[in-house]
Amino acid sequence: MDSMTRAPLAPFATPLQAAANCLRGAGDLEASFAQASPTRYSRWDRRWSGALGSFVGIFITVAALLGGFAAMGGHLAVLMQPWEFVIIIGTAVGTFIVANPWKTVVDSGVACMQAITNAVPGQRYYLDLLGALHALMRELRGKGRNEVEAHIDDPSNSEIFKAFPSVLGDPSLLQFICDYVRLIIMGNARTHEIEALMDEEIHTIVKGKLAPYHALVTVSEAMPALGIVAAVLGVIKAMGALDQSPKLLGGFIGAALVGTFAGIFLSYGIISPFAIKIKMMREKKCRPYIIVKQTLLAFMNGAMPQIAVEHGRKMISSSERPSIDVVENETIAGPKAVVADAEPKAARA
Repeated sequence: MDSMTRAPLAPFATPLQAAANCLRGAGDLEASFAQASPTRYSRWDRRWSGALGSFVGIFITVAALLGGFAAMGGHLAVLMQPWEFVIIIGTAVGTFIVANPWKTVVDSGVACMQAITNAVPGQRYYLDLLGALHALMRELRGKGRNEVEAHIDDPSNSEIFKAFPSVLGDPSLLQFICDYVRLIIMGNARTHEIEALMDEEIHTIVKGKLAPYHALVTVSEAMPALGIVAAVLGVIKAMGALDQSPKLLGGFIGAALVGTFAGIFLSYGIISPFAIKIKMMREKKCRPYIIVKQTLLAFMNGAMPQIAVEHGRKMISSSERPSIDVVENETIAGPKAVVADAEPKAARA
């Protein structure tokens, strides 16, 4: 009975074992990397894990697809129809370029790489952001307008921003901070007016950040139709061979149907998951703007710098949110405070 139960699963043994070995190897690689360099691991683990997760996920998808087809008795060679893939992928790329500005096309490539490597802000980034905001708010409370303006007029040479390289290395966020600190210095804008202006700008930023996601979603929705186009062309070719043997004609029709399969698979198995991951990643990259908004609004409403920073800290997702003690040490002791993902002084030296 046990052998009869196992028999139907026998054809799946090879692809399932390969997937298990791949997952085990990825875990062993990640564990060995963490053991060899624990202080650097926390800085890079998100990108390693993201890249490994993407490739392992694609491998499992393809292995399950091809393994299941082979287990049904299908011949994998039948699926090797390169010109069907040329028609589908080439048409998709062409329509993608036609439908989107060149900036969005380039940004889509960047977004795909960021999604693969899981390039999202980490705890070190958020600590730098909160530290920079705390330092600016202390300047606003304790020093004159001219002294604060020196920091926001030339942030690249500001000692405050130089101390927080993550913020200095993000030009868009840096400009966002400087613009609203300048409005606070002017002193004639009401809090609700600043909040409304921030909301509008953040909406515009999010719309721009998510442009690759919307572009790829449109392509993924079109892929099944493009697969049908390739299949129709294959059927047209088969119609020209009606005088041939049924065996040869069946091969032509089977090759044509590969186009339909490829369009659906590329849509729902590859492009759509990548688009969803890009959306999640880009939304996380927009989170710092909301942190800046909440922090500065709390400060404008009369909160002390440390309390205002706490308003911003609460906007960080729980998986990346530093503890209140770590934030307090960071803002008081400066960016060299020891935190979970910071390198030790010896390593920096």
